[in-house]
Amino acid sequence: MDLQTRKLNAIKYLISLQDEQVFSKIESIIFENQNAHEVKRDLKPFTQRQLLSRAEQSNKDYQAGKFKSQEQLQKESEDW
Repeated sequence: MDLQTRKLNAIKYLISLQDEQVFSKIESIIFENQNAHEVKRDLKPFTQRQLLSRAEQSNKDYQAGKFKSQEQLQKESEDW
């Protein structure tokens, strides 16, 4: 069975569906799927220049003492 036929069968099923709970579950799956695709669409890869700039800034921050240890981060996360 091809995809087009399967889609039409799904539409027919949804049209005849009377169970509100089943429809709500289907609807939530559809919305979750749409949201996942929207998030992926919004992501853009860094350019090489951006990556180098971020790495240089990270090195400067580290040398200036602007960082937290693993222990500090774990202690912070316990309060979340």
